[in-house]
Amino acid sequence: MKCVELFAGAGGLAMGVHLAGFEPQAVVEWDRWACDTIRENGVRGYPLVAGWNVHEGDVRTFDWESFGDGIDLVAGGPPCQPFSMGGKHKAYDDSRDMFPATVDIIRRLQPRAFIVENVKGLTRSAFANYYQYILLQLSFPEVARYEGEDWLGHFRRLQKEKASGKSIGSGLTYNVVPTLVNAADYGIPQKRERVFIVGFRSDLGVEWAFPKATHSFDALLYDQWVTGEYWERHGIAKEARPQMPDKVAARVRKLEKTSPDTQPWRTVRDALVGLPDPRSGDAKNFSDHRFQDGAKVYPGHTGSPLDLPAKTLKAGDHGVPGGENMLVREDGSVRYFTVREAARIQTFPDGYQFHGSWTETMRQLGNAVPVMLGRIVAASVAERLIIARMLELSRMSSKVRGVV
Repeated sequence: MKCVELFAGAGGLAMGVHLAGFEPQAVVEWDRWACDTIRENGVRGYPLVAGWNVHEGDVRTFDWESFGDGIDLVAGGPPCQPFSMGGKHKAYDDSRDMFPATVDIIRRLQPRAFIVENVKGLTRSAFANYYQYILLQLSFPEVARYEGEDWLGHFRRLQKEKASGKSIGSGLTYNVVPTLVNAADYGIPQKRERVFIVGFRSDLGVEWAFPKATHSFDALLYDQWVTGEYWERHGIAKEARPQMPDKVAARVRKLEKTSPDTQPWRTVRDALVGLPDPRSGDAKNFSDHRFQDGAKVYPGHTGSPLDLPAKTLKAGDHGVPGGENMLVREDGSVRYFTVREAARIQTFPDGYQFHGSWTETMRQLGNAVPVMLGRIVAASVAERLIIARMLELSRMSSKVRGVV
């Protein structure tokens, strides 16, 4: 199946989509550093990105007409700064809002499905109308904005289109399913809340729901404080284990009676298994695993405990919220995550190397979609597309037999 990747960044979502069975026809990203990361891994022959058609530039100026028909999936995460909790919250007044460009590309390519990822801030009450506007644009991409029309006028026309129950033009519409997801619930060692907007072309008749969560905090508590398997797995003797936090004691008592039916959240300790201390001599055996000095604790900037999923990695190196990329050691002291550690938390494979300084690379990682979360979402989309194709072929075969 064929796909194109928009706003690819360092390639997290694109790699997940590729792992799910899609072949990227174009990978478009404007940032030179992120493009260099993908290109350099491709030159090294790293299998997940080898041969990728990487285009450094604006998605709005790319020649999408050259693809014609046959694109199965459009995937990408439009820049999140207009909606980020740490940004200026300008939404439609922000020149970095790339949702209109995303809708335009979907209108041109008419893919069988799309996956759009963005920050939780998109769902804030302050953006409620604009969020609904985005969903309606993705549902009815042919109902384009008129020249000189403001977004509110366009929003009203889209609302009428939805209320009418009809479609215009060639009838290009999508069944759109938005879902707010915590990556930790899917085995990612990070509490990262993001919105996924998934759409299937209406003519396919696909019914789809976001994959069911596979991991939970309760299961982690059960592993840590009921069975102790978590500590045993990490070789931590009983006398060396931390005390159970008072705030989870009541919850643990309930879990003693009923074990969860999910897997435990993966923690920072889980993610970093096998990585040596970055200041040790063995650190040189791992790419991008160098100690970065200067980590400090202050309000809103306290680091990630070892035995929980990491806090959301941010696209920055210092300040609030940009610098919440620290590890809290067992003695309570802090240090910055190395690039390799941050890559582990974002589920990039160890063989994937990053281009740029620590600051630049942490920006790429903070903006990335966790590779394995991308794979989970894309695999569920691929499954429905394959079933839809099989049903279509079956119907065509039945018609042929009927003619004969």
